[in-house]
Amino acid sequence: MTVLPLVPVHAVDRPRLRGRLDAALSAPVSTLVAPVGSGKTVLLSQWAMSRPDVRFIWLELHASDNDPQHFIDRLLDGFRGHTDAPHDLNTPHALSGRTIGRPALDALSAVFREHAGTAVVIDDAHAITNSALLADLWWLADHLPAQSHIVLSSRVDLGFAWSRHRLRHSLIELRQADLALDAASAGTLLERIVGTRVSEATLSAVMDRTEGWAAGVQLTALGLRDQADPERFARNLRGTDRLISDYLGEQALAQQPPDRRDLLLRLSVFDRMSADLIEAVLHIDDAAELFEKLQHDSMFLIALDDQQEWFRFHRLFRDLLHYRFRARHGAEESRLLIAAADWHLRDGDLDSAMDYLLRAHEWDRALDLILASGRDVFERSRTLSVSRWLDAIPAEKRATRPDAEILWGIVLGMSGDAVRGEDVLRGQATRDDLTSAQSAVLHAYIAARVQFRSEPEIALRAAKTSLEHLTRDPSLHPPDLLGLTHPSFLHTLARTSGGRAHFLAGDFVRARRWFDDALAGPASSYSPYRVHLLGSIALLDAWCGRITAATTLAQEALELAADAQLLAHPAPADAYLAAALAAVERGEPRNAALNLHEGIVRAEANRRSQLLWIGHLLRASIDPDDPTNARPQCPGGPPPIVDLALRAEAARMTRGQGTLTFDEGPTAAWSPVVAEGIAGALADHRPDLARRRLQMSTPTHDALPRESVERLVLGGWLASVEGDPTLSTRLLSEAMSAAEPHDLVAVFPRIGPEAVRLVAELPGVPSPFRATVIRCAHEMRQPRAASPQLAEQLTDRELEILAYLPSRMTNTELAARCFVSVNTIKTHTAHIYRKLDVANRNGAVAKAQELGFL
Repeated sequence: MTVLPLVPVHAVDRPRLRGRLDAALSAPVSTLVAPVGSGKTVLLSQWAMSRPDVRFIWLELHASDNDPQHFIDRLLDGFRGHTDAPHDLNTPHALSGRTIGRPALDALSAVFREHAGTAVVIDDAHAITNSALLADLWWLADHLPAQSHIVLSSRVDLGFAWSRHRLRHSLIELRQADLALDAASAGTLLERIVGTRVSEATLSAVMDRTEGWAAGVQLTALGLRDQADPERFARNLRGTDRLISDYLGEQALAQQPPDRRDLLLRLSVFDRMSADLIEAVLHIDDAAELFEKLQHDSMFLIALDDQQEWFRFHRLFRDLLHYRFRARHGAEESRLLIAAADWHLRDGDLDSAMDYLLRAHEWDRALDLILASGRDVFERSRTLSVSRWLDAIPAEKRATRPDAEILWGIVLGMSGDAVRGEDVLRGQATRDDLTSAQSAVLHAYIAARVQFRSEPEIALRAAKTSLEHLTRDPSLHPPDLLGLTHPSFLHTLARTSGGRAHFLAGDFVRARRWFDDALAGPASSYSPYRVHLLGSIALLDAWCGRITAATTLAQEALELAADAQLLAHPAPADAYLAAALAAVERGEPRNAALNLHEGIVRAEANRRSQLLWIGHLLRASIDPDDPTNARPQCPGGPPPIVDLALRAEAARMTRGQGTLTFDEGPTAAWSPVVAEGIAGALADHRPDLARRRLQMSTPTHDALPRESVERLVLGGWLASVEGDPTLSTRLLSEAMSAAEPHDLVAVFPRIGPEAVRLVAELPGVPSPFRATVIRCAHEMRQPRAASPQLAEQLTDRELEILAYLPSRMTNTELAARCFVSVNTIKTHTAHIYRKLDVANRNGAVAKAQELGFL
């Protein structure tokens, strides 16, 4: 059950404001924007307690919530408090430290839909400085299902889409003027704290000086308790809110007994407090009784849970206490911070311990803890926290620990900040005191940046350098960083990265050799590495035309990812993209949409730009007119293989429109550009140019299936143009025989309608494979399935899911079949039901059959 902040005993009820919040429930979002101490949290707590018919989830945000992974996990924990059913978005939504991402947002909408009547209060929303995450919250507010509501409470105007929401949703806003206490409420509050009714003159002076600011009124009340002339005290308040709060804080402290005052100052050191923590660090006997007394005396203590085990001070009051503590006992702060860190370490709370150590400037201890981190940091996508800790340590201190600098470069890259990570690693590579073992580590991870940059040759050089160090000294003992730097792990990482470099550069034969060598290493059994590696080999095989093998390998990689609970990790990105490419090459582009989407999502999670370019190419080949398929906004351009494929795709599109564009320059290496150039020459009735180009391009050693089929089809077309039907028939028949074992279908219609016509006219009874090629060519010329009866058309992903709905598979079975989360399936089916205007699966199947989708 979600824990609501406790309402102070002296708090004044605000029925008019609660009524406005009640009215806001009919809209998806409402906002409270006012300075600290305005009573936002108290009002929202009172409102939540007055609405037992609404399920509330309360999130008090902190700086750590700028990490979308952390924010999402906390939000889902709130939903879990209302049900025994687990919620796992199973989407890599927060590895880059920037954005939740559309897939996870869609899944969140589905979670809200399952919990109709839920309101999420996001308190202290100003703690989020990540603009991308704020934009995601506004998107979520725009797409909340009915009977769902989000309240954003902030000290600052968040700004995003505010005007649009006012118009679209009749946005309810409460600001400082709305929250200011009126005289009646202020009088009640003063009476409850002071213990007696104050005079009208005193109340008027308080209102004049505080202008109804709740914290100011409360602090004034503490100051009034022992004043002989309360009216004069209130009348003499001067200055800005901050100066008033400083003055009143001093007055409040001055009224405390010396031992209580001294204890309050020391308590200000702690971010949050429990009895066990305070008793251990401050050596007091009964901290629970202390907290009870502080609450009774209205000393700004806030309970963080129903059991009242954890507390914190009101932030304004804590600021005042901390200022005084540093002035009087500053030398003691470091000792208390270290003691708090030790207590949290014993309690197993590394995050809190690290925060205290960093505040205490205990750099060496912090570095020791960070360097002792294990593999779970990588597996659980905790690299962003490690990166943040290392970033907080002064550069000159990190510089004395090269292992820490190398680790920082590694986790920066893993968190999606590849450019900065590589800069850090390259900076370390120039050190004079770098050992061979450290060099092997940092060059292996420089090589791993191959999927982040457009120059694969740089990664290949780094991979070779790492392997040279590992080979030169088999007894090498690299520093243990995240449990991933044993020589066997570095060998697998370097070989895998080298294979990717060769692949992206277009050297497919060498790529396979490097991948096979990596697969033979002992570290290839480590699940995340094996998923990465199998997916990379599958992507290579699909690119080269070994479609059957690619499909099998992608399936194996995704099954392993599911078994190892890695489907939400970036590791399966290659496998998803390989499965999508295989579907395209099998002539089933509409069945590629779901895998393509999942692959792009995982590549976006840590901004692997080279995979994003492959995703962009696949989307362009499936639907060239897709307006959402913008070129990836990544440093550098596409990898060489994608650059050639995009140029060929552009030329093929213009050829289909009757305009021929092809490069006249000679080349010896076969590529999509060469194949398209030959097809363009034939379409332009220039067989001499086509023959010259065909002869100039020498076959690749161990000719690859796609290249072999392309050569045979183009040769058959050329023979037909030159009037040699016998040779044309032989070459095209050989092309069909070469393509069929690999399920390589799309290559024929890609070359052009004339090639398909020649295939269709081959003598003999058409084989099933030939029929598939002809059907595929026909479907590629048809527009995507659409219905004029639908106001909003189904996407390819939704059509793919729709095809499964007539089966008896449950959502769980369908999710397992598609290697996605149950929430992903629920999100897509919800979209299908909405677009088809039906209530359930049976209705969707009936409507889809009526419209011709099934």
